[in-house]
Amino acid sequence: MVVLGDFHTHTPYSHGTGTVLENATVAKQKGIKTIAITDHGFNHKLYGIKKGKLDEIKKDCVEAEKATGIKVLLGVEANFISYDGTIDLTDEELSKLDILLVGHHNFVKAKSVREQFGLFWRNIISRVIPVSKKKIEKNTQVYLNALNKYKIDVLTHLNYGMKVNTMKVALEAKKHGTLIELNGKRICFTDQEMLEMAKAKVKFIINSDAHSKDRVGEVNNAINLITRLNIPHELIVNLDKLPEFNRKK
Repeated sequence: MVVLGDFHTHTPYSHGTGTVLENATVAKQKGIKTIAITDHGFNHKLYGIKKGKLDEIKKDCVEAEKATGIKVLLGVEANFISYDGTIDLTDEELSKLDILLVGHHNFVKAKSVREQFGLFWRNIISRVIPVSKKKIEKNTQVYLNALNKYKIDVLTHLNYGMKVNTMKVALEAKKHGTLIELNGKRICFTDQEMLEMAKAKVKFIINSDAHSKDRVGEVNNAINLITRLNIPHELIVNLDKLPEFNRKK
């Protein structure tokens, strides 16, 4: 049981410490065949990629691929900036990517003050005050809107910081060929949710979410979960095989 691709890693272009080359080098040492460099989207106020940097990151990916012999994909872990599912990438920027990850993060600049409060501050408050069913459904709709608006390859750390109706999102993702991430650092599903998704044949991808070079390929958190719950390996697209992503279909 081997994870052959790690498709969620960060570099100093956003919130990571390992360079593109360092991440790729560690991946090769661990037997990984492909990695993706997926730094945080432009609207993240603390850790977003600087505008105009995608071409530079792509150049680093090409050079790292030549140096290591493994495939290095250019991606972004984009952020929601509106209730309508809009993310913080333009069509031109999207056209440069090999892979698109989308997930909720705090401290992101939204399209309006109202959405800034609703998407971010109300979800932060929900850490201490139980989130209402109405809020969960509103959060869920953001994901559904995004899935219908973009060719998203992976939804990252679902339910982290923004609670949703997991099955509604997962079934919509399945319809669009979007993968649900099993994150190497945090998995915010109940056992029952995992089993229900598996029963519905939802497809998963195991990623490290590495913010340092040493964390590339570290996915024991996810491996332990699928082993404990006996999740069928054929539902994990990068376990003993490599996936084909939406953007390449």
